[in-house]
Amino acid sequence: MKAAVLRAYNEPLSIEEVSVSKPKGREVLVRTAASGVCHSDLHVIDGLLPMGVPTILGHEPAGIVEQVGPDVTEFKPGDHVIGCPSAFCSHCEFCMGGRGYLCSEQAELARRKDEEPRLAAEDGAYIRQFSNLSSFAEQMLIHANGLVKIRDDMPLDGAALIGCGVTTGLGAAINTAQVAPGDTVSVIGCGGVGLSIIQGCRIAGASRIIAVDTVPWKLELATKLGATDTVNGKDVDAVEAVQEMTSGGVDYGFEAIGVKQTVEQAYGMVKRGGAAVIVGVVPAGTMIEFPGLDLVISQKRVLGSIMGSNRFRIDMPRYVEFYMSGRLKLDEMISERFKLDQINDAIQKLRDGKVARGVINFEL
Repeated sequence: MKAAVLRAYNEPLSIEEVSVSKPKGREVLVRTAASGVCHSDLHVIDGLLPMGVPTILGHEPAGIVEQVGPDVTEFKPGDHVIGCPSAFCSHCEFCMGGRGYLCSEQAELARRKDEEPRLAAEDGAYIRQFSNLSSFAEQMLIHANGLVKIRDDMPLDGAALIGCGVTTGLGAAINTAQVAPGDTVSVIGCGGVGLSIIQGCRIAGASRIIAVDTVPWKLELATKLGATDTVNGKDVDAVEAVQEMTSGGVDYGFEAIGVKQTVEQAYGMVKRGGAAVIVGVVPAGTMIEFPGLDLVISQKRVLGSIMGSNRFRIDMPRYVEFYMSGRLKLDEMISERFKLDQINDAIQKLRDGKVARGVINFEL
């Protein structure tokens, strides 16, 4: 099969012929239909997230089951599925407590070092699988605990977005923060995740949703997807603007970029008793600073949100229904569709802020 392989940091991905193993045990072979291109992929390419190479990136996929291992009972060939980075072992304390997104035994879902690798180069050399998925490839070999079946009439390019960005964003609003009707929120960063947070807040009934970015077209798109107000951080001090607009701050300040400055801005936008919700992936080694006295006397909270605190086998089919009923806008979030051999163009446009979400469509 063809795949886009990362062989060195800060270098373009190379399109190569790669071999994929046959499914065994609880593994499922999936034909990739579409994969979103996410900032987390970009962070790995830029060396900001530690990850061994060579590897095949991509972790926001949807596809169709081609073959299942002998121990798989919940999937069959022909099923339409979404792959999720929050694969669960089902027996650690976090999985047993209903928080599979914090699973501490995900390593069990990969093949052992003494087994044939799931992915290999033409010469047989081992290629790492990213997030138990590696969706920048024509096929994926995935543990069944990283998949969920969806209805067949759901467009698969839209379904791919649900695999990471949409679930991360909607979940941050609905699951992590538990935004309630009438709450006020700010969202810093109007890329795929930020736009999904905005939609999650809208669906949850927030009364005021303030989108913050420095790119005018992203702010326009945020308005179409549910933002009630916008702030261009290039033109004004974003924290002061949000505080003035809300007479003291918002109930929830979401950060969807992963930059020290914007994380601290999210905290500054929150009123007394509110919460800053950190959704963006902050590069390894970055330290965040908050004024300690203010944290205590204002009783603010700082919440981390990984993959939207999801229960993906419950949440993702619900998000599909949101889309099918018109409550969740996905088509508007796809700025451009690319072929696999255009992957580096898609990555560069993401880096340059020219797309909300780019999608690799394997059916083009």
